[in-house]
Amino acid sequence: MSRLTITLSEERYRALKEASAQRNKTIGQLIEESLDFYGIKSRDSARELVRRARDRAALSDEEALAVTQGEIEAVRSKP
Repeated sequence: MSRLTITLSEERYRALKEASAQRNKTIGQLIEESLDFYGIKSRDSARELVRRARDRAALSDEEALAVTQGEIEAVRSKP
């Protein structure tokens, strides 16, 4: 697992710390969930998503990729 250092305002850090305590999660878990929400995935995860979509819908590689890209864009465009 990789480590990451980020700089946040003190106010944002306190809010993040509070949110993690309220949800009984670590700050790292909240960040992982946020990345998933915004569709930020590793290349391997994206390939697996395409493979599952193709298997379920019997689509060609190009069709499955188009469906996957549409889903990712839909998630990223949510407020």
